[in-house]
Amino acid sequence: MSWFQDSIMARKGAAKGEARTEHAITEESQGRYHYVYGAFAEPILAVDPGAVISAETHDAFEGAIKTERDLPSEKLNFPFLNPQNGPVWINGAEKGDCLAVHIKSIVPRGPQPRGTTVIMPEFGGLVPTADTALLTQPLPERVKKLEVDAVTGVKWNDRITLPYEPFIGTIGTAPEIEAISSLVPDYYGGNMDLPDVAPGAVIYLPVNTKGAYLFLGDCHAAQGDGELCGVAIEHPTVTTVQVDLIKGWTIRSPRLENESFYMTIGSSRPMEDAARGAYRELIRWMAADFGFEEIDAYMLLTQCGRIRLGNMVDPKYTVGASVLKSIAGTPR
Repeated sequence: MSWFQDSIMARKGAAKGEARTEHAITEESQGRYHYVYGAFAEPILAVDPGAVISAETHDAFEGAIKTERDLPSEKLNFPFLNPQNGPVWINGAEKGDCLAVHIKSIVPRGPQPRGTTVIMPEFGGLVPTADTALLTQPLPERVKKLEVDAVTGVKWNDRITLPYEPFIGTIGTAPEIEAISSLVPDYYGGNMDLPDVAPGAVIYLPVNTKGAYLFLGDCHAAQGDGELCGVAIEHPTVTTVQVDLIKGWTIRSPRLENESFYMTIGSSRPMEDAARGAYRELIRWMAADFGFEEIDAYMLLTQCGRIRLGNMVDPKYTVGASVLKSIAGTPR
């Protein structure tokens, strides 16, 4: 039996993890991609729990950078980055529920070289930015185009080929009243750039408003912890997810489950506050659903908790705190 059959999504979801109707979002049916998370865009699709949705995602630049001669400062219109598919309306979703999204597959699409990474002025983890204002001059702009293949990997050069390890960089639900840039991660999800949001995993997102309004995009072919220069291997994809709805399961921020561990995700600045937020929610989850006493969970995670750095470059940083399933046990 697959671990998914015993996942929280399969046990508590309205569709019990069952794949039901199938839907496709193509570039044509999507029309205008979105750069803001909010409940103010007209949903392009309304689905029931159990729906399987495939989406033709763009790269983070909506295809604007075509060659290594292109300059990001000339081709990109900041902050119009991270185009999002959706929003998708989830029938029956209400504030206080949880949207469960099982990531089934991420497949590269488009002509080669379809991968792109860049150095942009005042963007990245080791350079002065608008938030870290210094007199130091920006690094020179650079574009690197790469061949991306699901089987053979990401060809960096004639010597180095990175494994194809795709994940969804930006996914979330609408905030209740705000309209927030798709560059920003927060309690609703957004631009977390967390490599664990990968095929096979289930991400749990808080529903903040009726219909949930699911957005997703910004898929990466490979990325190291921290997304150091600010840009992973961005690439267009066909990404397929299955959605379910857990009624009355109210969570403060995104959670994730895969075959090996449970994770809570925090986004904040400074980075230690993102880590604190993630660990606090993991402790409270262990107390609420796994039978731990809160202080005991605090002490236990001090010995066995794991931290995963998503990004250290966005307006807020993202950290995932996790515990192995073999340690946490089975949730009630």
